[in-house]
Amino acid sequence: MWEYVGMARNTESLTTARQLVADLEQEFWQSVYIPGTAAEMNPELEKACRLEDYFELARLIIDDAQHREESCGGHFRTEHQTEDGETQRDDANYMYVATWQYQGHGQPETMEKEPLNYEHIQIANRNYK
Repeated sequence: MWEYVGMARNTESLTTARQLVADLEQEFWQSVYIPGTAAEMNPELEKACRLEDYFELARLIIDDAQHREESCGGHFRTEHQTEDGETQRDDANYMYVATWQYQGHGQPETMEKEPLNYEHIQIANRNYK
């Protein structure tokens, strides 16, 4: 996730990350072994379930990053930068906070948007130089 989805990312790295996560999840389900029985406390089952949660979270982070076609704050898309290498915001299309709603295993999440309305601050590009 850090290498392909971290601080600087692009369409190619996000697509690669999505495939690597899918491959890793498939390997997990093919190889997972959970010792114990259903009649006893089983912390290994809990660990396996938490790991499945991490796969889901990774997919969601990647999907959200692929959706946001801009560089803003900690979201630096290398395709969206100025000639000087600074962030290139797209406030006309991305001035909102998004949440994603789970639709069931194997189903794409749906996005809910809430507009960002700033009253006391001025929106501006960050300059890191």
